[in-house]
Amino acid sequence: MANDDSTSSAADVGVPARAPIELKVDYKKLNTFIADYTKNISKGGTFIKTERPLKVGTEFVFKLFVPSRAAPFTLRGTVAWIHSAETSPPPSIQPIPERGMGIRFLYGDHNQKRAFEVVVEDLIKESLGELAFKKLMEHSA
Repeated sequence: MANDDSTSSAADVGVPARAPIELKVDYKKLNTFIADYTKNISKGGTFIKTERPLKVGTEFVFKLFVPSRAAPFTLRGTVAWIHSAETSPPPSIQPIPERGMGIRFLYGDHNQKRAFEVVVEDLIKESLGELAFKKLMEHSA
């Protein structure tokens, strides 16, 4: 990836249609299991709020817990960018962004991608409402 992790933006992660939503995410870092939470989600990726981000370019498997499903989704992702204590600008320059990492989803095949996209669309509808969802999808198309 050509971007420096301190200058990448959320737009690098994927589709602009995002919904503010908090979902539990479990993943492993070294030999430690970590439970964090998403801050927003789109069909292309998510932002995981964490004080312990993985390195940019790291591919990892994580479980995403969606309230409407009995079992979590097991997904692969890659860290597209991070905001950490080391990469955040000083508060005197601008507000400190939330600490965490932008994740780009990696799908095994088209069926997995489409099944997950449907769930994300439903989450966005639930979060924003049907009318706002339609306007957002028209705007992002």
